[in-house]
Amino acid sequence: MTPDGPAAARFTSATHRDRINRAAAAAAERGVEALLITPSPDYAYLLGYQAPAMERLTCLVVPADGVPTLVLPRLEEPLARHGLGELADDVELIAWDEAEDPIQVVKARLGTALRVALQDQMWARFALRLHAALDPAQLVEAGPTMSALRAVKSPEEVERLRAAAAAADEAMTAISRERLSGRTEAAVSARIRELLLEAGHETAGFAIVASGPNSASPHHTAGERVIEGGDAIVLDLGGTRAGYCSDTSRTAFVGEPPAEFAALFGVLQQAQRAACDAVRPGVPAADIDGVARGIIDDAGFGAAFIHRTGHGIGMETHEEPYLVSTNRAPLVAGHAFSVEPGIYIDGTWGARIEDIVICTESGGERLNTTSTDLVIVD
Repeated sequence: MTPDGPAAARFTSATHRDRINRAAAAAAERGVEALLITPSPDYAYLLGYQAPAMERLTCLVVPADGVPTLVLPRLEEPLARHGLGELADDVELIAWDEAEDPIQVVKARLGTALRVALQDQMWARFALRLHAALDPAQLVEAGPTMSALRAVKSPEEVERLRAAAAAADEAMTAISRERLSGRTEAAVSARIRELLLEAGHETAGFAIVASGPNSASPHHTAGERVIEGGDAIVLDLGGTRAGYCSDTSRTAFVGEPPAEFAALFGVLQQAQRAACDAVRPGVPAADIDGVARGIIDDAGFGAAFIHRTGHGIGMETHEEPYLVSTNRAPLVAGHAFSVEPGIYIDGTWGARIEDIVICTESGGERLNTTSTDLVIVD
C-alpha cells in the first residue's frame, strides 16, 4: 500500500469517534433527535470509509443521545467491518437480509423520535419512504449540522489540502510549459489528467481547457477546437489526493496578448489578489465577494463577472462556505475555500484566476503558490 493509497486516506479511529460525538452534540443543539446519513462525503467524514451508494439502503443513524447504529445490507457487512476498523467497537451494526424492509429497521432504531435530519444527498427513493414510515415525525436537513462541522478543517485536513494544492500546482506548471497551439482542447485536457495523476492525485476529477471564444464559458467542456495563436485559454484543473480535493485556475495566452486583453487581465489579477488579502476571521464571506466584485465593477466589467467569488473545498470540490453576496456568515479559522473571480466577454474571450485559501487566525493563506501572472504559451 503506497503512502497516498486508500489506507493513507483514513484518519485515526479517535478522530472519527470525535466527529460522530460532535455531530450528535450539534444535532442536539438544533433540537434534532437523530441524523440519518447515507453513503456520501458526510458518511465518509464520520466513519472513515465510503460505502457504495446503491438501491439497497445503507444508513448511519446518529442519535443525539445514545450509540450510533449502522443499518446496512448483509452483503456489505464485511466491507463495513473492514472499513470501520477499531471504530466498529463504537458503532452497532445491524445487517438486514434481502427479504427484510430496511426502512422499518431504521424506524425501529428511532423509536419515538419526532425530529429527524436526513443527509442532504439521500436518494429520493429512501427519503420519501422514510417520510411515510416516520410520520408524524418532522424531517429536516442534516446539512446545517454536517456542513458546519466539515467546513472547519483540522490541522491534518489542512495539510491534506496543502498537499493536494501542491500537486495541482505541479500539474499546472507542467502543462504551462508545453506547446498548446495546434492541439485540441480535448487533447490538452487529457494531458492535464495524466499530469495530475503523475503529481500524486488518486483521481483527476476535471481539466477545463477553454480556448478562444470558449474561454468566456466558465464551465466549458473541452472539445475538438484546435488552439491557435491569439487565443486566451482558461485552464482549470483538480482532483483528489488522500481523500481531499484540489482546484486551481490560471489563464494563458497564445502569443503576445493585445492591450485590451492585458488590461482586462490586470483588473482580474488585482481583484483576485485583493480578495485573498481581505481574508481573516470575522469577515463575512459576502465581503470577500464584495472586494473582488467592487474592483471588477469599478473597471467596467461588472456584468462580465457572472459567478460567485468562491466555494468551500475539502472532501468535496464544492462545499461550505460559499463566497457569495448572500452569505453574511463570518469566516473562521479553518475555513478552506477558493478565491476565483472571472471576467467573461461572450464570444470573444475570458479569464479566471483561482487559488485555494485557508482562513487562519492571522489572515488568509494561499495553498496554491504559483504565480497568478498571465501565462504566455506557444
